[in-house]
Amino acid sequence: VSTQSTGSGKAFQKFLEIASPHIPLLKDSKFKETGVLTADEFVLAGDFLVYHCPTWRWETGDDKMVKDYLPKDKQFLSTKNVPCYQRLKQMQFTDENEVILDEDDPEGGWVDTHHNIDTTTTKITDSMDDMNIEDKPKLFPDTPADDDSDESAGDMTDDEDDGPAVEDDDPAEVRTTATQPDKQTDCNTVNMRSYDLYITYDRYYQTPRMWLFGYNENRKPLTIEETYEDISSDHVKKTVTQENHPHFSGPGMLSIHPCK
Repeated sequence: VSTQSTGSGKAFQKFLEIASPHIPLLKDSKFKETGVLTADEFVLAGDFLVYHCPTWRWETGDDKMVKDYLPKDKQFLSTKNVPCYQRLKQMQFTDENEVILDEDDPEGGWVDTHHNIDTTTTKITDSMDDMNIEDKPKLFPDTPADDDSDESAGDMTDDEDDGPAVEDDDPAEVRTTATQPDKQTDCNTVNMRSYDLYITYDRYYQTPRMWLFGYNENRKPLTIEETYEDISSDHVKKTVTQENHPHFSGPGMLSIHPCK
């Protein structure tokens, strides 16, 4: 069943790529009636988002993939390096943690799914508060003042300007070691992923469409399967699938299907 579902999904994606350019553009606003947007309304909504949330910005993308029904400098929206502190399997959801924020909303109101949960950022802050900066090791031992400390800068040679030479086995040399992705090395290490988020205008559905591209803590791109670790299993390969970004050439990324 899953193989058939995946195959049909790829076939429908191919259909959208071929059919979308030939679908008539929505000219008259139907937002109040059906929730769809015209391309002009998408731009206005994007301007509103950029103004109130400066982390978002307009982008053009690949010049060969510019859509003529949108301004060239306002093809899609992006925000970069959004932190993701935990994998989904590390988070447990219960009804006790959910609180409806607007109970008078006729459509049910917004739900805060983490209302009674200590967020990871809080734990990180508490952990940092417990760290004592005085405990950090000294890289260089204290040395007495040199008798020649009064020597003028003009008497220094060019070799001295380059700084002290460091031996290969010098214990004072600072060496960086790359951590393995998603493997916690100690209690003060946070294996944080980050995501670049994009919002495009979907001509077929006539709505905005969300895209995600993730990186591990070493800024190496996540595989699609690794990205699925941050997506609810109820939506993986169903309403969240790998597709080709309409403004980028190259590898696909995860897309959240528009809902009606």
